[in-house]
Amino acid sequence: MSTFNVPKREEVSAANQAIFDNLEKALGFVPNLYATFAYSENALGNYLTFANAKTSLKAKEKEVVNLAVSQVNNCDYCLAAHTAIGKMNGYTDSQILELRAGKASFDTKLDALAKLAKNITENQGKADASVLENFFNAGWTKENLIDTIVLVGDKTISNYINNTVGTPIDFPEVQPLEAVEA
Repeated sequence: MSTFNVPKREEVSAANQAIFDNLEKALGFVPNLYATFAYSENALGNYLTFANAKTSLKAKEKEVVNLAVSQVNNCDYCLAAHTAIGKMNGYTDSQILELRAGKASFDTKLDALAKLAKNITENQGKADASVLENFFNAGWTKENLIDTIVLVGDKTISNYINNTVGTPIDFPEVQPLEAVEA
């Protein structure tokens, strides 16, 4: 696999340097994923606008989708990042493992969301009718469906970048799900 060096602040455009400065202030560091986006003059700003856009999904619900999609796409970087973010949103280690597997025995509504996110990703956007019916029966709306699909797309973009360029992981690494489930 091709590995890119993570660009440093002085190696990116002035516009991306400003974004780096804002990320540094907000997060305390510039995650390697975002720095890698900065190889493009426009991709980093465009992605952050997209990723931070308003949605009907709460932060905790977004992590359900992020974990399920990143697991299906085998993105070690996003699994590490979203495990850390999931913990910040109150999920336990065992709950995070379930979410990675595309289920949530601890919450019926989140279970339907996790199953839908996994199913959409596995089937390249063609959700099974039974999974979709379960999603709506759990209390989700059509707005939630569209926002979930948009989030699957958002996460797939970052998964594909990480998997293609081999972004070095700058979050605590996680075990492969198979090793944990065994």
